[in-house]
Amino acid sequence: MGVSRDSVESHQKFKAKYGFEFPLLADTESALCDAMGVIQEKNMYGKITKGVARSTFLIDATGKIVKVWPKVNVEGHAEEVLASLP
Repeated sequence: MGVSRDSVESHQKFKAKYGFEFPLLADTESALCDAMGVIQEKNMYGKITKGVARSTFLIDATGKIVKVWPKVNVEGHAEEVLASLP
C-alpha cells in the first residue's frame, strides 16, 4: 500500500490516472508519516521546507518492519523490493 499526506480525493484521481490497483492511504494529519520518521527538511531551490522523504518499509505478516529503504529513487526500486521478498 502507499501512504501520503494528500487527500482521499487526490488519491482517487492519482489511482485512476495511473491505473493503480493497490490501496493508497491518506495520512492528512501526518500521524503515520511522523511516526515513521519520514518528515524531513528539504532544500528546494535554496528554500528549506519540510516534506516527506519517499521511503519504503517492508513489513511482515506479524507487523514487524523487516527492511527499510530511506530516500527512495523510483527507478529500479520496485525490482529491488521484490528481490527482498521471502
